Amino acid sequence: MTATQDNRENAALTLLKPILTTTLSGNRGLQASWAVLRVAVSLLMIHNGLNKLANVSDFATGVVEKIGFPFPVFFTYCAAYTEIFGAIFLALGLLTRVSAAGLLFTMLIAIYFHLKVDGFKLPPLETASLYASAYLLFLINGGGQFSLDHQLSNWLRKQK
Repeated sequence: MTATQDNRENAALTLLKPILTTTLSGNRGLQASWAVLRVAVSLLMIHNGLNKLANVSDFATGVVEKIGFPFPVFFTYCAAYTEIFGAIFLALGLLTRVSAAGLLFTMLIAIYFHLKVDGFKLPPLETASLYASAYLLFLINGGGQFSLDHQLSNWLRKQK
């Protein structure tokens, strides 16, 4: 291996480390509950994405146009696929922080929509706010020890 290849590998590992490494304590109970929460919010979110795909035109006109985004059908597909594939990746704990960032952004848009349409009425806001809170936690802390990120991080460390 040349020095240039070695430098590239070190740079890649340096970039991946903060994405893959969890910041949670090593407590097994905490790690197990973190994994259960990660999988639960992911499986519930997949349903939201599938609902958008089931009726793209209604979501595009009823939500995306009301927010004022251009290309409402395009953004409906963006939201749906983020909710489906981002949630699958989050459930697996694969690229957890990246997935959580996409899902958090989608939920912030949902919160904005509910504030714009309904004002500060709690029922429409609470679901999106709870999802956003969970995704923010995953963005900050990563996937935990029971995630593919953790396994990948360990494997990369051994390769070095």
